[in-house]
Amino acid sequence: MAELSRRKMLISGGALGALGALGMASPAQARPTTPWTWAPTGSIAGSGAGADPRWVWDEEADPLVASLIDRGAVPEVNRLLWDWNRNDQPLPGGLPEDLRSFMDKARELPTWADPAKLSTAAEFNKSRGLYLNLLNGVGGGMLSTAIPKEARAVYYSKGGADMEDRVAKTSILGFAVGSLNAYRPDGTCVVQAVKTRLVHAAVRHLLQQSPHWNGEIPISQEDMLVTWHTLPTFAMRKMREWKVPISAADAEAYLHVWQVTAHLLGIRDEYIPATWDAANAQSDQILPRNMGPTPEGVILTDVLLGQLAEQTSPGSISRPLCNALARYLVGNQVADWDGIRREPVWDPLIATAWPKLVKFREGLVPLPLVPEVAWVIDEAARQYILFFLTKGKETKIEIPTANRPE
Repeated sequence: MAELSRRKMLISGGALGALGALGMASPAQARPTTPWTWAPTGSIAGSGAGADPRWVWDEEADPLVASLIDRGAVPEVNRLLWDWNRNDQPLPGGLPEDLRSFMDKARELPTWADPAKLSTAAEFNKSRGLYLNLLNGVGGGMLSTAIPKEARAVYYSKGGADMEDRVAKTSILGFAVGSLNAYRPDGTCVVQAVKTRLVHAAVRHLLQQSPHWNGEIPISQEDMLVTWHTLPTFAMRKMREWKVPISAADAEAYLHVWQVTAHLLGIRDEYIPATWDAANAQSDQILPRNMGPTPEGVILTDVLLGQLAEQTSPGSISRPLCNALARYLVGNQVADWDGIRREPVWDPLIATAWPKLVKFREGLVPLPLVPEVAWVIDEAARQYILFFLTKGKETKIEIPTANRPE
């Protein structure tokens, strides 16, 4: 713990939930022994082999990316993909043929993708951006640091050496999912998801070579599902708990945009929940057996909340407020695992004030122009976060070629 404390990683509060997108892997920890009982009949595919996702990875991307790394092709691939940004943009020339073939297939939306639902999801994100940014950001971030496999992988993979840069890159995907044009031709979600899938494959290959690793193959299908549930499933449950009025169509659309994203990230359709009931059931099975405290998670949380406080109000009393907000979002058990200090003044104040704030805000949402104004404010916050993380430099998701330097 002392050694890790001396080497605290920089991590931003702005893209807190994005830790999951590039950092899911398996540490030296006993695997859960409870059997996998979630039925594939509850999936978007409606059927499947029912194999335990703990032992399933990405059979298409993994050997390909391992080969790219081993033959020294990744730096040139990263250079060629730097300017590949839009969903409708052709792949750049010069890519290795095996990679091009994979990406042509990987970038296709699933046959079950529904453009109408994706459009509805964009409007939902527009009107509920405040809640979603808070829940996918602060809430998802606090949950991610309480996932031992994720917290340790974040430290020992290459991005652990520069967490501001790492989280800036992962936030690119998170913001793409919540954008108004996520899966439209001029959007970026397809590109960011496919790039992230390649990064996952690289981390699987590289972390097994780290002297700090335990020999297991990281980022299983279950690992990805765990992080997935800390985002849309957690967010929807909390909004329901707060009594945010959400129509059945909006709820279904919000689930759908994340279903499509899961598919593009390489999660098999037989594991992607088809309904919110199925998602909740799956979450209840796999989150408890994959969560708990670690020294790395405590350190990540401390730096993460410190950076959030700095962004929110530099030099003020905002850190105690951030502590209280985080504890309110994730509950006492996760907050204690994360080492979040209890705040005797702010804890009860947040718990009392937030439900009233939600009620007040929901009284305004139906008024003309309110969703548009809310979106402008939320979008300005997102752009500020990215600028803060990147220090104004252009940042892209890139395939790593090594683990964290010793």
